[in-house]
Amino acid sequence: MLTRLRDALSGLADLLLPQHCVGCDVAGTAWCRECAGRLGGLRRVERPLLADGPPVFALGRYRGAARRAVLAYKESGRRDLAAPLAAQLAVALRSITLDRALPGEWWLVPAPSRAMASRRRGGSHMGRIARHAATALTASGMPARAADCLVTAPGAADSAGLTPQQRSDNLNGRVLVRPERLPPAGTQVALLDDVVTSGATAAGSAAALNAARCPVSLVLALTATAG
Repeated sequence: MLTRLRDALSGLADLLLPQHCVGCDVAGTAWCRECAGRLGGLRRVERPLLADGPPVFALGRYRGAARRAVLAYKESGRRDLAAPLAAQLAVALRSITLDRALPGEWWLVPAPSRAMASRRRGGSHMGRIARHAATALTASGMPARAADCLVTAPGAADSAGLTPQQRSDNLNGRVLVRPERLPPAGTQVALLDDVVTSGATAAGSAAALNAARCPVSLVLALTATAG
């Protein structure tokens, strides 16, 4: 209830402020069609840490307008970007589902953030996107629900500036599940993330869910670095 109230108040504040596209600064929209098109090139992502895990996809490279959008949403309070970014994830997940003939029902699990970062951002930024994406998918005829069931344990450091091995060590054993929030057993799970860098967050999250007998079918991110 508190999460939904916080999202509603945030959305009201966004409506009272003039909107400008975070990618190109054009007035009248948070995320214009041209910039959104730069985040629409769905592709596979390969990382050594993810070699034994589920397939990983990203909508775009972590650069240019896409990078500005992710940073503005995560770090600069642009919560008005949650719905349009989630809508693009929903379209991508629907496309993957149909292309791979997967079951047409999903549980969306957002990748976790450190508690301090979540408080600074007014809540789980990927949790907000997962809820919007679930709503968009369901409206398109593909039932989906969000399950914000992962947390990062105390002791995990900010991953900025860490090497791939340091990122992996930093999260080793520190991605935990909230059992009461897990998707039902046997359901199809997509892990949603904002940026795939080394793959440490996705790998740690998938491992934690696998250990909880809730295997991840695929990982879908907004962006990925060049690797």
